[in-house]
Amino acid sequence: MSTTTMALREAATTWQIDPAHTQVEFEVNHMMFAKVRGRFAGLDGTIVRGPEGQQEASSVDVVIDATSIETGQPQRDEHLRSGDFFDTARFPTLRFRSLEVEPADDGLRLRGELTIRDVTRVVELQVSETGEGSDPWGNERFGFRATTALDRRDFGLTWNQALEAGGILVGNEVRISIEGQAVLQAG
Repeated sequence: MSTTTMALREAATTWQIDPAHTQVEFEVNHMMFAKVRGRFAGLDGTIVRGPEGQQEASSVDVVIDATSIETGQPQRDEHLRSGDFFDTARFPTLRFRSLEVEPADDGLRLRGELTIRDVTRVVELQVSETGEGSDPWGNERFGFRATTALDRRDFGLTWNQALEAGGILVGNEVRISIEGQAVLQAG
């Protein structure tokens, strides 16, 4: 960590999430025996890091472009954008706003409100910081990882199909993994 960042961490600091270096990925079971993975390519957000040793003073606010969903299969992506799933014509964004940050054995526990479509639920993410330093252009950056799992039905994403052999086409649990970087903002 640079001397500048160390001095700044005596007070809260604001960091802009770098969308070019941040991936929001998801994984869901398909046909009960395989997995489909995808990601959201568009996002914007800020992280306020509390002073050193005061993580509870931190906060996160992120908006994800729901239309940017990508699974590597255009027909499936269009179905995910449709009214059966995200209904991006009516609800073009997903949003996460933190409510509480607290230390945990493996990093931080981040509780916040996730809004998908018109449904808001509290979710909990496990977060770890992965490093910090200056990039070649003099910007201070820090890296982070976050994971969680949620039941898509809690957000009104209930479309499914029964399989002839039993079970369902799309699993209900969605595992989310976020890895990214944020850039210190002046002031």
